[in-house]
Amino acid sequence: MSDSDDGEKRDGPAGGDAAAGSADDPAADRVPVRVRHGDGEVTLRVRRGTVLRDALLAADRSTEPVPDLSPYASATERLNCGGRGLCATCGVRVIEGPAATHWHDRLAERFGHPRLSCQVTVDGPMTVALVTDKRVWGGRADP
Repeated sequence: MSDSDDGEKRDGPAGGDAAAGSADDPAADRVPVRVRHGDGEVTLRVRRGTVLRDALLAADRSTEPVPDLSPYASATERLNCGGRGLCATCGVRVIEGPAATHWHDRLAERFGHPRLSCQVTVDGPMTVALVTDKRVWGGRADP
């Protein structure tokens, strides 16, 4: 499904391969996840219990036309910990959603840093914003 107000909105197959409403995956098991990116917004239908990082990557690899929804920068797309919460490269800003439960996310939230998408489980509707100033940890800003 597609709308266009200030960006794209899409109901898509994030968090699994089965289409919403199938016998294996009833629509009731999917919840809306609004993803803000740049000047636009996409709404994904994500299966409850899916890790946010996995849902973003599944939508990013989807055959449907969507913007870049990867939580990673170009260098960290391949150089990351695979969702173990160790490298801190998959940060997103959780606008509306579950409270932080992972120790790293609680500290990040306290000091205004992004939360790790690999440590956020989609259990209900939520809104997240992709981090626009993605950098590799330890990297230096240009002088």
